[in-house]
Amino acid sequence: MTPSVPHQTKPSDAPPAPPVEGRRHMIRRRWITAIVIVLLIGIPAGYLIISAGQSRDSGRDKEAKWSATGLTEGWPSRVQRRTYQVPIPAYSQRVAYYETNNWRTSRLYVQFSTTEKGLDTFLGRIGADADELKNDRITIRPRDQKVVGWVFKGEGPWSGLTHAQKDPLPTQDVTVNRTDPERPMVYVVSTAKP
Repeated sequence: MTPSVPHQTKPSDAPPAPPVEGRRHMIRRRWITAIVIVLLIGIPAGYLIISAGQSRDSGRDKEAKWSATGLTEGWPSRVQRRTYQVPIPAYSQRVAYYETNNWRTSRLYVQFSTTEKGLDTFLGRIGADADELKNDRITIRPRDQKVVGWVFKGEGPWSGLTHAQKDPLPTQDVTVNRTDPERPMVYVVSTAKP
């Protein structure tokens, strides 16, 4: 009796079937995929939305600042103070400013409260002297007063001077109110022509 030869099968060219994925594993995989997509797309998109909002708000703030008619509370920048030669004394109070520009002239309007010594220091730094302040003289024109809402009436005493310089150096019109003799209020319009 001849021994039986086992039946040989031909190897299959098809890859083995992947193991069947369990339902829990499939749900977990989909959740992980969804989270990754949200992180990859959502975070940059959220950043762009926030950034655009901040940029828009910043533009609105600047627009409001420059379109406002009236003084802005605070000190003008160092560049503005240097350009218009308005050296506000240290420890001044009630400081406010406003700047206008056009193709012919630029003006910086500044107000501050200081001491008598601070006033002397300010006048000296612009090249003027306290003796040049003329009593009952308001040197800031009505048009400039109107631009920033200054009203030079009522209590005083008032005094003023104009410190004129050759172009392109600015000319400063200075008006001082000494209602409080210890804290004179100083108003300056510095006009520069390019």
